[in-house]
Formats: sequence, structure tokens, C-alpha cells
Amino acid sequence: MSTAACYETQSTIAARLRHLSEGQLLAAYCRQGDTRARDELITRYLPLVYGVSRRYCQRGEQLEDLVQVGCIGLIKAIDRFDLDRGVALSTYATPNIIGEIKRYFRDKGWAVKVPRGLLELNMRLEHVVGDLASSQHRAPNIQELADAVEVSAEEVMEAIEAGRSRNSLSLDHSLGRGDDDDERSPMDAIGGFDDGFETTDKRLILEPGMARLNNRERNILHQRFFEGLTQSQIAANIGVSQMHVSRLIRRALAKVRAEMELREGKES
Repeated sequence: MSTAACYETQSTIAARLRHLSEGQLLAAYCRQGDTRARDELITRYLPLVYGVSRRYCQRGEQLEDLVQVGCIGLIKAIDRFDLDRGVALSTYATPNIIGEIKRYFRDKGWAVKVPRGLLELNMRLEHVVGDLASSQHRAPNIQELADAVEVSAEEVMEAIEAGRSRNSLSLDHSLGRGDDDDERSPMDAIGGFDDGFETTDKRLILEPGMARLNNRERNILHQRFFEGLTQSQIAANIGVSQMHVSRLIRRALAKVRAEMELREGKES
């Protein structure tokens, strides 16, 4: 069969499917396994997916992303549909689409991984807050929310705090009010590498060993390793030979090393 003939045949089948009723398409797919009828059903119900997805756009996700997720729910509904139940496909598909979108928000729509229990509690609180605010004409407090969802006030506060992890900002996001002279970003508040931390760690490690030295030994090590003097210069400063300075340095370092090894052995 030529390409033109094949295309004509496919066009003819597609045109025939478009004229079939929903029940006929469902029967063709559910009982005969016709995947082309399934594709036609998906196409027909895309407006339903768009309508459901628009309800959740205010949560910070793009509409097209939610439509893709909703389409997964639609496909699952078509694949699981039972003709013998006697319900419309739209009635069965709508909760499946909503459930898939809610599952997406629960599992994938958060900037930070949050435990499932907190995710579910946060979603319950979103509904309860609106209901209580409407009935009381004011924002509910923590205890009222806890009583409404039957959990402790601490769990409510933890779930609210977890809800702030839903979205994240780029480090380049401007924190200013749009003024040219106030274009600060979170990146400006991040500190750089501080050499002092490494120096502090070294001082803490050496401190026990240095405490064992007498003033003369500490003075010699200070001149050698902090001031950068040679052994000959140190010998001239303290009035001894260069060889004696060398022995003093080795002896002082041995004391420091022995004390450090003793401390490490006690800690381990």
C-alpha cells in the first residue's frame, strides 16, 4: 500500500471515529481493544482536563504542566472504565483527574521534600482555613485549626511551616521594590569563604599540645613557624647555637605531637 493510500485510510478511520458516540467509542475500546477509539476519547475530553486544571493554577504551577498531569488521570480513567456500571465517562474521569493533580502537588510540586503526613495535613488545613474563615468571619487561630482537623497545635504549626516549602526563589531573584538603586538578591546575603575558620580549627587542635610547652619552647616555635625566622636567626635572638635551636624545636614538636595523640586516643 502506498503512503498516500495509507494516509487516506487513516483519515477515513479518524473521520468515522469522530462521528461515533461516546458509548460506541467506549465499547470499541473496552470490548474490542481499539486504541484509535481510545485516542478519540482522550481528544474529546481534553477540555474537561483543561477545566479541572485551571482550578489549581493559583498554586504556582503552570497550566500546561497541570494539563499533562490531568491527562494521565484521564487516560487511567478510560483504561479502568467499566461499561457495566452505567455511569458517564465524565462522571468517572473527573475524580481521577483531580486525584492525579492532587497527587502531583503532594509528591512532586514542592521545592523541598516534605514527609507525606505533613503534606496531607497541610492540604487538609487549606480547606479548613477557608471554611472556618467563612463561618467565623475572621482568620482562625492555631488551636481552632487543631480542633477542626483533630491533631495537636504543634502538628498544625509544623504543617504550616512545611507549607512554606512549596515554592522556592532563585538566588538571583530581586528582593527590592523595583527601584534601580535597590536591586538586592539573596545571593548578596551569602557569605564567602573565611580563612579564619580553618585557622581556628588548627588552633583548637594545637592548643592542648602547646599548653605542655614552657615559655622558651613556645617562643622558639612562634619565631620559627609564625614569624618565619631561620634557625640561625632564632639562635642569635636567644643567644644559643643553631644546633641547639634545632634540638629544641624537635623536642617541642615531639611534646605537641605526643599530647595530640594522647587526646585523640582518649576521645576514640
